[in-house]
Amino acid sequence: MEPITLYELNELVKETLELGMPDTYWVQAELSEVRVNNGHCYVEFVQKDRRGSGLVAKARGNIWRNVFAILKPTFEQSTGQLFTAGIKVLVEVSISFHELYGYSLNVIDIDPSYTLGDMARKRQEILRQLQEEGVLELNKELDMPMLPRRIAVISSPTAAGYGDFSNQLMNNQGGFYFYTELFPAIMQGDGVEQSILQALDIIYSREDEFDVVVIIRGGGATSDLTGFDTYPLAAAVAQFPLPVITGIGHERDDTVLDMVSHTRVKTPTAAAEFLIDRMQEVAGNLADLTQRLYQGSAALLAENKERLLRLQTRIPTRAMQRINDYLLYLMNVRHNISQAVMLQIERQKQQFPLIRQQLIQLSMSIIDKSRFQLALYQQKIADASPDKLLARGYSITLKDGKVIKDVSLLKSGDEIVTRLKNGEVTSIVK
Repeated sequence: MEPITLYELNELVKETLELGMPDTYWVQAELSEVRVNNGHCYVEFVQKDRRGSGLVAKARGNIWRNVFAILKPTFEQSTGQLFTAGIKVLVEVSISFHELYGYSLNVIDIDPSYTLGDMARKRQEILRQLQEEGVLELNKELDMPMLPRRIAVISSPTAAGYGDFSNQLMNNQGGFYFYTELFPAIMQGDGVEQSILQALDIIYSREDEFDVVVIIRGGGATSDLTGFDTYPLAAAVAQFPLPVITGIGHERDDTVLDMVSHTRVKTPTAAAEFLIDRMQEVAGNLADLTQRLYQGSAALLAENKERLLRLQTRIPTRAMQRINDYLLYLMNVRHNISQAVMLQIERQKQQFPLIRQQLIQLSMSIIDKSRFQLALYQQKIADASPDKLLARGYSITLKDGKVIKDVSLLKSGDEIVTRLKNGEVTSIVK
């Protein structure tokens, strides 16, 4: 066989493919790459194995400018999803082969319903996982504070929806005061999940400072909502310890974030109205309670006034009856006391001779004891007398009439007197 050139081989492949597969085919695939250049869109289709860990097929695709200008807005409007890498699509393609660029698929049409189904399936998978973990309804089960005045707001600081929300709260007709603090976050594009998670982490560290969390996003394309359909963000909101209110400006479909939050409203303004209505409801209840308290107090006062009037008419009669009862009681007490005193006097008269005799005996006994003690004291005093001490041979030395007990108190030339039993001796100290 004669050899052929590469170009000739590729030309043969092209002819074979185009003749053998002239029809168009509906193909299910995932977009792994999307590039737009001069209005043309260049994509890469892939198919992963069932475990999602490896590729089993890959093909290059082209969406020419005239087709892409129609398919892209139709797809994004229908699905609320950007035409971007990472989504699954069902596309109608024709097969082409170029001698230089090789095999590729030319996209003719796209079925948005397939992508919608895949997005719904992903949402259901997230919700099912949260249900299995037992956290799906946790935030919904939290009690909404009676007065949600301290509000942590997660939003883009430049978003018109944030301004609408703040103005609605500040200018409420009830004159209710709300404290709001903004925790800035990206609310569209690739950074939605991470920035909202970071904001939630900061609020969690200051949990005691707030009553509720409000996540709002005003306006914008519905195709920017994919960031709100992620498991990490849904799990964080579902398990957050404060009630979370979502108002991300998307009326048609609920995101996963809407499904796990405590309360879902349509717009940022509706979120503000929800909080105002909550305050208004409490204020109304307080007004009703005040009216009921006033009416109840008036009725109670009237009832007690009538009862006091009835009692007032009965006081004189009851008072005289009580006075007479006490007078009779006092007379009986007086009679009983008199009888008790006379009886006690008679008993004392009978016992007086015996008591007198006992007192005399007790007195004599005390006198005898005192006499004995006195004799002992006299003997001790006599034994301690200076005369008795002198009679035993002791002497007393005096100077100027004072007893000398320490020789150091004397000096040469002092005159001292020594007292003995039968006289005194005068001496001069040398």
